[in-house]
Amino acid sequence: MYLCHMNPKVNSILELVHKLYQRYGIKSVTMDDVAKHLGISKKTLYEHFRDKEDLVRNVLLQENNHQVRFFKAIEEKKLNAIEELFEVYKMLNLIFKEYNPSMEYDLRKYYPDLFITITQIRRKRMYESVYNNLNKGKKEGLYRKELNAKIISKLHVIRTENFFDNDIFTQEELISFKMFHEVFIYHLQGILSHEGRSFFENNFDKFKATLSFS
Repeated sequence: MYLCHMNPKVNSILELVHKLYQRYGIKSVTMDDVAKHLGISKKTLYEHFRDKEDLVRNVLLQENNHQVRFFKAIEEKKLNAIEELFEVYKMLNLIFKEYNPSMEYDLRKYYPDLFITITQIRRKRMYESVYNNLNKGKKEGLYRKELNAKIISKLHVIRTENFFDNDIFTQEELISFKMFHEVFIYHLQGILSHEGRSFFENNFDKFKATLSFS
């Protein structure tokens, strides 16, 4: 279920709280902290959100809505499958830069039911995005005709979900261009057709020029 608040004030609160959670984690940010940071009374805060769990739920669902709108915006650009995939990977890199492991840890530990709900929503969105891109690429002749879109989509979901759940890579490595390049190439080399490989090789420098890495 996707919640979408039409109230600009509520949307503003959710965006600011999301930044607090990204920086400090969920557990350590109390409703008092939120009210003080926003310059409002706790009474006003509780007029919009039943309790902290309700606030956390809405923060996460709003962030999901932002990402859904981003995917729709990409679709409206009428790009080919490779260009579309590149835009998605750029967005994922920005998400990874802002990722705070403690936020995910707190969600899993203190709000397990909500964690399951959010995980299911993310999985569905991610699976559909990859699945649609793979089928689009097959129709365009850029991806291998014989590839199994369902299997590859599920593998992609598993890989992405476990991307940060390890101590092999540092945070700096995970958001570096080298990581972006290798993950992108790793995925593409398994799905490109001869025509798709030629298009990618001829356009990668153009893709690379649009990237911004710290």
